[in-house]
Amino acid sequence: MGEEVPSGGVTKSGAKTAKSDAQKFSKRRPDPAGLAKLEEGDAALKAGDFTAAKALFDQAADICKNSSVTGEKKAKEPKEAKPAADAEPAVEPMRLYLSNPKDNLQAKPMREGVDEKENYAKNTPELLAEHLKVTGGKYITRFPPEPNGYLHIGHAKAMNFNFGQANIAKEQGFGGETIMRFDDTNPEAEKQEYIDSILSNVHWLGNKPCRVTYSSDYFQQLYDFAVQLIKQGDAYVCHQTKDQLRAGRDALRAGRAELPPCTSPPPLAVSPWRSTTVEENLAKFEKMRTGQYAEGEAFLRMKGELMSDNPAMWDTAFYRIKYSIHPHSGDKWCIYPTYDYTHCICDSLENITHSLCTLEFEDHRPLYDWVLDAIKDSGLITSPVMPRQTEFSRLNLQYTVLSKRKLIQLVTGKYVEGWDDPRMPTIAGIRRRGVTPAALRLFCERIGISKADNNIDMSVLEDCSREVLEEDALRAFAVLDPIKLTISNWPEGKVEEFEAEIHPKRPELGTRKIPFSGTVMIDREDFSEDPPKGFFRLVPGGQVRLRFAYVVTAGEMVRNAAGKVVEIKCTYEAETRAGFTPEGQKRVKGIVQWVDADAGLPATVRVYDRLFSTPAPGKDHEDDDFLKDLNPDSLQEYKNAMVEPSLKDAQPGSHYQFERVGFFYVDPKDSAAGAPVFNRVVSLRDNWANKEGAAGGKGGQKQAAAKAAPAVAPADVEDVLRLEIRVGKIVSCERHPDAESLYVEQIDLGEATGPRTIVSGLANYIPLEEMAGRMCTVVCNLKPAKMRGVISAGMVLCGADKEGGTVEILEPPADAEVGELVTFEGFGAPTPDPVLKSGSAQKVWPRVAVDLKTDGEGAAMYKSGRMQTAAGPLTCKTLKNTPVG
Repeated sequence: MGEEVPSGGVTKSGAKTAKSDAQKFSKRRPDPAGLAKLEEGDAALKAGDFTAAKALFDQAADICKNSSVTGEKKAKEPKEAKPAADAEPAVEPMRLYLSNPKDNLQAKPMREGVDEKENYAKNTPELLAEHLKVTGGKYITRFPPEPNGYLHIGHAKAMNFNFGQANIAKEQGFGGETIMRFDDTNPEAEKQEYIDSILSNVHWLGNKPCRVTYSSDYFQQLYDFAVQLIKQGDAYVCHQTKDQLRAGRDALRAGRAELPPCTSPPPLAVSPWRSTTVEENLAKFEKMRTGQYAEGEAFLRMKGELMSDNPAMWDTAFYRIKYSIHPHSGDKWCIYPTYDYTHCICDSLENITHSLCTLEFEDHRPLYDWVLDAIKDSGLITSPVMPRQTEFSRLNLQYTVLSKRKLIQLVTGKYVEGWDDPRMPTIAGIRRRGVTPAALRLFCERIGISKADNNIDMSVLEDCSREVLEEDALRAFAVLDPIKLTISNWPEGKVEEFEAEIHPKRPELGTRKIPFSGTVMIDREDFSEDPPKGFFRLVPGGQVRLRFAYVVTAGEMVRNAAGKVVEIKCTYEAETRAGFTPEGQKRVKGIVQWVDADAGLPATVRVYDRLFSTPAPGKDHEDDDFLKDLNPDSLQEYKNAMVEPSLKDAQPGSHYQFERVGFFYVDPKDSAAGAPVFNRVVSLRDNWANKEGAAGGKGGQKQAAAKAAPAVAPADVEDVLRLEIRVGKIVSCERHPDAESLYVEQIDLGEATGPRTIVSGLANYIPLEEMAGRMCTVVCNLKPAKMRGVISAGMVLCGADKEGGTVEILEPPADAEVGELVTFEGFGAPTPDPVLKSGSAQKVWPRVAVDLKTDGEGAAMYKSGRMQTAAGPLTCKTLKNTPVG
């Protein structure tokens, strides 16, 4: 949207920001003189004098800020957020965010600075009453994908919101339903293949539409409405080319950027056909319908508002010519409506009460309501009520791409094996990977719904899969890269059976029998001729326990012609059967899984990993080439793997945990009788946390060595050294969309992935305008926490005087380098955990926080040692001898 810039240089948004700040001070200290200035500022804002408005709002803020008048304090909420985001709240269950349909007189909040009569999205009591008679007061949402490709995980978030809100409304007794509507207005890109795939994925996720509709079901009505718009003088047929349209829009933008801005549209922006008569437009539109124009030779445009600050209102196209066979309506039509024209009318025809959309559609809402306003008196629509619009942020997921263009490039360039490749973020790919509907729904609940942009780490989805599969997946042994282990002292011909649990937490499932013939296969990575320190598996002359079976000792090694070990000859100790350790014998540390060489089943095992090796593919390359960041290890295929015989009847679509390897899924596409294919859904632990921890921040910084973190902190490390506390700089800050006491900050921590999204409870203590540009101190390796729907990837440290009601950011010295790792005087170099995720690790911060405080000079202390950077100690400006948290 273009930004109005009058003489004086103050924009509308600048004036509105000043108003917001003044309102904040007026609530605390409602000085009458300040309130009067607020009213004068409102009047100037409505008049379009943004310079005067800002000056008045600034005066109001100063008066109220320095006034002795005190306002009534609000009753404290029982669970008010703390000044710093320190504790991780439990996952919030989905709640009913949407307004009651009975309250939808105002379908969109009023626009500030605009005369009331010009505000859009308003329903009359009569229309709303008529609408409620039809709906019975139910919440009615719709999920409207375009069938021009495969759904991806971002669509799953939108789907979960639409269907979820209707289901909650139904559970709460209001009634709720969701319509599955295909926005099939572009026959060139749409296929029945996509329609079938979308329907399959909607049902797979557990969603039950009340009915399935198509925009093409309404083509005749949409055409009739377009004719009515022409008759009213609200639409015209245009013959401009794409280049002419682009030049006209560029002229409008240039005119608005002038000082002072132009007051009428530049001639270049006005179509030569805008003033064509109604009769001529009706005749031309009929020629369009009957195929008398070539594609691109004519199209129908709204007669909008060329001087609007919203480009969506600049005579947007409503109909265009396309000589393509439509997958649903066939060859009946050669003119097709645009999305902007179609979906608002379909919403009205289907009595949608709540239109849920991502933020990029917010600027299109005036156009949505313009169309419904223009046709509501036509008599062609029974209940033209405007649905309540709710916007939410798109899903931004790290280590992948969600752009349709980039996904197409991956498929057509053969970088993946199709749209359902298990590495793809498409729902088809996620399904084939083996992620369950329950895990994907849990992921959608974890990331929540908000207007704030945030980048979700892939580990959130992976953790959801682990959580679900830990409970559901049956256990089994598998050897991916087999090496033969022959027990030389095993009685010839003897075969034993060992019993193992099918699932350790579900005893009702019983046990499985695993045969043991004395010749077994173990995984090659469980044997090492030159073992690294801490390797407890099989080594020459060493011992290891075969899980559920015996302790064996490695002896002779048999090699092939290339010198590679292909067989290990061992001896076993009969008295160590089934985990028993004889009295006086030292317990063997290493335990490995195995598969009997005779009874085991051949299988193909595909170990999938993240498709990209960096969180933001392409970001670090000058040409933005995301393909340069493809992960070469995203697929490792083991065609000679072996699995235990209990899997001989493993059905496609079933899940297993291969012990010490990961969670796997029987591929429903490539598996065959006697030749199963197992896809790894997710590893047993988050291996990427260790990679990221070791990678540190940006390369080349002075503190690069200090930033490298070990994979696991030693057990005797002081708690404070397990924390990753870094110098940060607040790049930007905005109020949390759903919590007045919270800010959502973007903080630069010197990381290659860019600024982190961090939520803090500072909104009641530090003015918004003082946040951006400030240096701060951030705890970086706490487990990400959802704060009122926004994932917070860290915690800003602050000093707090609870009695005085003062909170101050703990600030590093001015010369401290962004990203520098904070140290503690007298405690040595920090060895932070990658992420403090486990139950025991999450107790580290609370134990440290007890001993964090400022001293008599305001310097931050842990016990007797100062928190410091290379440039000096961290301090609070005025707070002395107060807690830090």
